Amino acid sequence: MCAGAESVRLIFWRCSEIANVDYLVNDEIAAAEIRLISDTGEQLGIMSSAEALEIAYGKDLDLVMIAPGSKPPVCKIMDYGKYRFEQAKREKEARKNQHVIEVKEIRMSPSIGENDFNTKLRAGQKFLSEGDRLKVTVRFRGREMAHTNIGEKLLKDFAEKCGEVANMDKNPKLEGRNMSMFLSPKKQ
Repeated sequence: MCAGAESVRLIFWRCSEIANVDYLVNDEIAAAEIRLISDTGEQLGIMSSAEALEIAYGKDLDLVMIAPGSKPPVCKIMDYGKYRFEQAKREKEARKNQHVIEVKEIRMSPSIGENDFNTKLRAGQKFLSEGDRLKVTVRFRGREMAHTNIGEKLLKDFAEKCGEVANMDKNPKLEGRNMSMFLSPKKQ
């Protein structure tokens, strides 16, 4: 047997194992007595797992343990493949609708020109309008460290001009040779 086939089998085993972590199905149910719910939702009572399995096989469906912690465990008759498919579809839909908030960064120097500042400002406003957080950083070099008030004024001016679309999370703070602040988008 080649090493590639072994790794494929191992990956398949891991995936199938991960998929079955939530529920025990059919022969995996080891409880002596269970509370059974039919595929229509009505309670069929407490019975042995063998009887419940026969009922499920008679309807050509699966027996799935949905509440293993209760006394006795609760099992339901359902089409488990269809259930897993619908669950995966719901999760995919939920992931599609969610927006991951990223932190974008804009860097400037204290001696930035007005046009460059306006370009950075437009980029920052675009990031904020897309729903991302923004970290604005001013980097000081050499003798610029003696004039950190210029960088602070620059950052406050940036925050003021973004005031329509953003809130300042964190005031400008000097960390080493960088002074930075955070802006977050306002709720629409």
